[in-house]
Amino acid sequence: MPKGSNVPVPTTALRVELGWGTGASVPDVDASALVLVGGKVRSDADFVFYNQPAHSSGAVRHVGKHDSGGRVTDSLIVDLARVEPAVETVVLAASADGGTFARVPGLYIEVRDEGRDTAVARFDSTGASVETAFVLGEFYRRQGAWKFRAVGQGYDRGLAGLATDFGITVDEPQQPAAPPQTRAATPPPPAPSPAPASSAPAPARPAAQPPARPVRLTKVTLTKAAPSVSLTKQGGTSGALRVNLNWETRKQFKGWGSKIGRAVALHGDLDLDLCALYELTDGSKGVVQALGNAYGALDRPPFIHLDGDDRTGAVTSGENLTVNLDQQRRFRRILVFVTIYEGARSFADLHATVTLSPQHGAPIDFSLDECTVPSTVCALALITHDGGDLIVRREARYLVPERGVSPQRTVDHAYGWGMNWTPGRK
Repeated sequence: MPKGSNVPVPTTALRVELGWGTGASVPDVDASALVLVGGKVRSDADFVFYNQPAHSSGAVRHVGKHDSGGRVTDSLIVDLARVEPAVETVVLAASADGGTFARVPGLYIEVRDEGRDTAVARFDSTGASVETAFVLGEFYRRQGAWKFRAVGQGYDRGLAGLATDFGITVDEPQQPAAPPQTRAATPPPPAPSPAPASSAPAPARPAAQPPARPVRLTKVTLTKAAPSVSLTKQGGTSGALRVNLNWETRKQFKGWGSKIGRAVALHGDLDLDLCALYELTDGSKGVVQALGNAYGALDRPPFIHLDGDDRTGAVTSGENLTVNLDQQRRFRRILVFVTIYEGARSFADLHATVTLSPQHGAPIDFSLDECTVPSTVCALALITHDGGDLIVRREARYLVPERGVSPQRTVDHAYGWGMNWTPGRK
């Protein structure tokens, strides 16, 4: 599509995919969406991005990134049938982290019918220079029907500048505002005349509402080159640390794909289990997992709790595990890992995103995309005390259990936990 053109789109669930080429000096790119009424958001809740991944209406969800063969995509699901009647526009944006879009090759936005997996629209963005954020496209409603417009409007103030322009309150330092233009002085308005003695008293002013908490745009993405971060330096050593795992199955391949031995996802009854091995400073060890109903607890050892056992992989929930950082001095190490309980043969079949959200400090995320072995268990993140410093390290280590050896025992052996294991069931 050329810039400024538009096409009708079906009122259904659409997958919005932002894609670009990777490289040594290419900045990271993030997709986001703004739900607008009258050209502005109604509140900060109308902003959907990596730190706020779902709209309350369920109409817009941030899916996450997928890295495949030199190309990265970051995706949103927009279900136009669930967009509230007052909403006129859903803006689709991209922001660059660590550089300008002049260094991002092959940037595009593609709209796909999620149910049929067919392309509906595509816009390739070219000619970027100093821009650090773009409105690439938008869905807009006209006479009860939805259309997609290729926009291509750039911003040089990043995601914060773009969000602020649409009415978002951002909790980040802003660039100094331009000096105000000089205007001719105007005389002050005349003082109001005293009210007659018989006039009614002025109505009481409503109580001031507390200001809404600003949106936090900061985040930490762990990579092979930069695999660890200090929670201590971020001030994230108290409150709750929430670990979230979301996933999608890759498309099923048939014919030649099966002949070359590629693992194929079995789409029915996919069940991933988020787990944690722990070792406390008193020497006690154990595991938190759905298998055997070992869900743990936050107010007593092990101070780790598995919220539930999700079998859907839904973006807004997935598998969630919480760590009580108020007890962090009692932890020696925690290894968060995930197993495929059923529904897929390997992590090569899946795309998953891991997010660790401390109550204080920036969220920490990374993707699981590089599995090339028939692995059914993956070590995700290792949390350790190192000289009083609480460190989160990205592992993303795919393990292949030997025949007859459980995934849990495989992780134990790989990290030297030294526990005894017996068979368990859900």
